[in-house]
Amino acid sequence: MNEKPVRMKPIALSLLLVLLPFGLRAEHAAGYSALPAADSVAAVSAADAARLPAEADALPVKTSSWERILERLPAISGYVQLGYEAAERSSTFFIKRVRLNLAGNLAPKLGYRVQIEFASPKVVDAYVEWKPLRQLNVKLGEYKVPFSIENTDYVPLKFELIEYPLGLRRLMGFEDVCGLSATGRDMGATLYGGFFRRDGYDVLSYDLGVFNGEGINTKDRNTSKDLSARLGVRPFPGLLLSASYYRGEYGVSYLRRVRYGAGACYDRGPVVLRGEWIGGETGLPAGDERPAGGLLESSGWYVLGGWRVTRTLMPVVRYDTFLENTSAPSSRQTNYTAGILWQPVKYLRCQLDYTYEDYASHGVSNRNVVAVMFSGIF
Repeated sequence: MNEKPVRMKPIALSLLLVLLPFGLRAEHAAGYSALPAADSVAAVSAADAARLPAEADALPVKTSSWERILERLPAISGYVQLGYEAAERSSTFFIKRVRLNLAGNLAPKLGYRVQIEFASPKVVDAYVEWKPLRQLNVKLGEYKVPFSIENTDYVPLKFELIEYPLGLRRLMGFEDVCGLSATGRDMGATLYGGFFRRDGYDVLSYDLGVFNGEGINTKDRNTSKDLSARLGVRPFPGLLLSASYYRGEYGVSYLRRVRYGAGACYDRGPVVLRGEWIGGETGLPAGDERPAGGLLESSGWYVLGGWRVTRTLMPVVRYDTFLENTSAPSSRQTNYTAGILWQPVKYLRCQLDYTYEDYASHGVSNRNVVAVMFSGIF
């Protein structure tokens, strides 16, 4: 009995050696049983490959959707204009304009714009534009009245001097002789367009508008509507010939307000030459005896010249005269202005102007005025 275990050990060892390879193979198989077979891997890869084109096709759709959303968002821009003015008996810092502009498209041919003035808070522009054709477009809301070259084509960030000419300011709603102060704007509707396209510009252009005649953010005070018409001819690049007419009535008393003007502008390369004549007839309220008969006739004209010495530097000169009452020579004011415009970078505009103000009236002293203005643009 004592020898049995001894004899059984070699037998157990032999069985263990025989069964060990089978156990290892079984363990090996069990260890890899969680991994897919080769045909399963191929099936998964095929499914992923089938999904990839569909997902790739979906990406442009998602991108296009975001692009459409972004296109609907307004483009935000604006500027701040501030400076300093000194004369013989006065000197002051001033804030000229603080504007915020929102513009965008509601549809491919339907755009909008809203511009807010913060220096003296008010909405100065708020309109929609429908542009179905180059020859026929529609603008509705509050915006610049299409009259004269400077009021229509030369916005503050394009204008070369600090102040607009006297004729425009006194007869087109800036500091109007009728008492209107509306930055050359009104509320109404305008048809405009161009014909005979050539090298990126229209040889013939027109504007035909109907307005309240009371300025910005103001309802009409009578039942009549004012009419404004402007015709432009560009015979060759850089040259614009323009004629404008405005006829209407303002106030509850239906006072007459008629304006007319003509001018020419050459703005191409380094040269800027511009001149306009503007006249008007203004009915005045009872008690205002500036003209006999209560109808004030006024006229003014200016000529401006500038030379772009470099891309950033431009000297400018202007002769500007205005006769408020054509029957009273003493009502004439003439301004002689020399200025320098320097724009070292896109977002900064620097202007220095010297003006000699000559008054025909002996009761008003002539003035020397120096003004500097900086425009920060964003």
